[in-house]
Amino acid sequence: MKANWRKYNGAIIPLQSPHIKVKELRGEIQELVQQNNVFFARWISDFDCKEQKNFWYCIHDTPMQMSDYSANTRNQIKKGINNFRINIIDKSVVETEGYDIYASAFQSYNTLLQVKSKDLFIRELEGEWEFWGVYFKGDLIGYSQNKIADRCCDYSTIKINPAYKKMYPNYALFFVMNKYYLNDKNLKYVSDGARSLVHQSNIQEFLIKKFKFRKAFCRLHVLYSPFTKRVVSLLYPLRALLCSVNITLFKKIVLVLKQEEIIRHQLNE
Repeated sequence: MKANWRKYNGAIIPLQSPHIKVKELRGEIQELVQQNNVFFARWISDFDCKEQKNFWYCIHDTPMQMSDYSANTRNQIKKGINNFRINIIDKSVVETEGYDIYASAFQSYNTLLQVKSKDLFIRELEGEWEFWGVYFKGDLIGYSQNKIADRCCDYSTIKINPAYKKMYPNYALFFVMNKYYLNDKNLKYVSDGARSLVHQSNIQEFLIKKFKFRKAFCRLHVLYSPFTKRVVSLLYPLRALLCSVNITLFKKIVLVLKQEEIIRHQLNE
């Protein structure tokens, strides 16, 4: 595996930030797919292009002060800050206290994904991450796992105990982190990641509406293994029918077909 690619859910994806252009040629990427025995490779190009497309990253790239938000959002941010303490924490805190928060947050999702085991949860904390904690009266009730690279910050994983949702922890966390990364550290942008194919991303809608994030449109690219390519070609005309099958394997196939639908739509743009 080349140093700038990694395995992720049966695929390989670039390690670098989305605004960094993938340098490998398609033939080289196809070799990586075969060497790593994955279903496909996925990457993007034309990051933050002016043309509206059906794939995007949710980003914020403008330093802001409290006065820049709406009166309603300012009020909710202030309530959140009064209710919670937000600060950078050590990974060991998430290792010992984060799993129960993750599991409780996961139970509130409408998703086909399965809750991770604690061992997998711990393994996915390895690497170069920055962690933030959300504390209520001294107890950790939420955390953010962030990746800082190429002068930007990806809010990779944010989990907050849903029992505290009405006390505005999300407002406090995003305000403090945005201010730190965009104002204090002067990074290019912060990101909540790409468009979700698993489920409708309520958090991205929240960030766009409340915190003035925006969609950075881009072009999606996928290279399949020979076997995956045959399966996708065979099942693509049946994608609407497969959506109604309540079996985990078929739900995963539907995600790949949704991805293929985006690719085919781009060909007509």
